[in-house]
Amino acid sequence: MRSLLTVAFGLCVLAACVPAPTRPVVRAAPSSTAAPADPTFRAAFGPEGVAWVAGGRACVARAPSYRPNCPKLPPAVDVGWNGGDAWAAVPGPGAVVTLDRSAQTVVAGRVTALSTTRIYREDGSAVTYAGADTRGVIGGPTAALTGGDGNDYVLLAGNLMRVSDGARLEQGAGPLLVATPTGAQSADLPAVVTVSGRYRLSGTRLERLDATGRVVATVAHGPGRVGLVGSEVVTVSPDGQVRSFGVDLQER
Repeated sequence: MRSLLTVAFGLCVLAACVPAPTRPVVRAAPSSTAAPADPTFRAAFGPEGVAWVAGGRACVARAPSYRPNCPKLPPAVDVGWNGGDAWAAVPGPGAVVTLDRSAQTVVAGRVTALSTTRIYREDGSAVTYAGADTRGVIGGPTAALTGGDGNDYVLLAGNLMRVSDGARLEQGAGPLLVATPTGAQSADLPAVVTVSGRYRLSGTRLERLDATGRVVATVAHGPGRVGLVGSEVVTVSPDGQVRSFGVDLQER
């Protein structure tokens, strides 16, 4: 059982980035016929495990046991990893709080999205997990992610944006963010891109795709989210079931 202190906070406004003159990629229609995943069910993967939020309930499961821990909190909207801790964004009291280990709270205001490095408010301004102002975007992002290159990426008004320089990388972006070794991309289906290939949840299967997009391995799997925890491919379902696989999709 964890409790939040009632906090009072003022509005903090950050200087937002100016879009760079990068020509955005116009995203093609998705090739998959599967129904798009629910973007309100969110998950964050880190070396320590996986955290997720479904129906406002935030949970964390740490490797190697992946035993879920769902503390009692006000309704959450997103989760993220920072400093070995799993964090949940709870906009009601205007804070970001840890889900396990030592209790920590960052007073941040109306938070809508978390990455590994930033806490994003509904107006696009951002702070670090130490509570310091940092670069944000103009307008509230619907999702945020720290890519494999260490940069932050957000989905904003139907576009994929890089936060560091404000570059618009995709127009007509999908509803989900996908981490890649060199950054991030948008998608209609939950996925993660690694040096071993692309891992994707179709709604009925977990698939491994090669560099050409050919499915080279598959296992039965329902809807969820997928990411990397160390060298493991880990999935989490909305009901809190966590599964772990090797890069060849052999379940562990």
